[in-house]
Amino acid sequence: MARLSRQFYAGDTVETAQNLLGKYLVRRLEGETLVCRITETEAYIGRCDKACHAYNYRKTDRTATLFMEPGHAYVYFIYGMHHCLNFVTEPEGEPAAVLIRGLEAVAGRETMSCLRYGKPFSELTAYQRKNFLNGPGKLCKALALTRTDDRTDLTGDALFVCDSLADIGLPCPAPVRETICSGPRIGVDYAEEARDFPWRFWLKKEA
Repeated sequence: MARLSRQFYAGDTVETAQNLLGKYLVRRLEGETLVCRITETEAYIGRCDKACHAYNYRKTDRTATLFMEPGHAYVYFIYGMHHCLNFVTEPEGEPAAVLIRGLEAVAGRETMSCLRYGKPFSELTAYQRKNFLNGPGKLCKALALTRTDDRTDLTGDALFVCDSLADIGLPCPAPVRETICSGPRIGVDYAEEARDFPWRFWLKKEA
């Protein structure tokens, strides 16, 4: 099956955050393939970004993953309740990553719903459906991603990204006209000037 190469993740983090939009995240879980379309991302760059865990090359047990070669998953735990999925970018030794903030379910939706809410998608309220995968903690719960998945190689079989559903043998949907939007990242008010960096990107469907 085709998947994004390590080289894809090795480039500029801000560009990679934009280039990931519209691609497909594939999660192999207990024999089932869960697939989601990436709809929202955020870029974090340690050398200049006070919102990055490894700002100014601060290396700890937690942030060591950010210094690995590009194309690895950085999964961390926040607020004592949420996991967040990131993709390590740029050359090895440069701590940078793209946070995955939003997804759209494509395959395995019922399983993701049970993991997220404890009940099938058909039983969800309109509010629950609207807020199914629109946040980093929500999508990690729906995909059963935890700290045990930290350092997962994104060029392997357990967790990876591909350009098209055809790459994994699924039918491709009709194309939809979308615009890439950008703005400040969420939840980084502490980061001084970095809180205003327009490094959050999302897809907006055109009318």
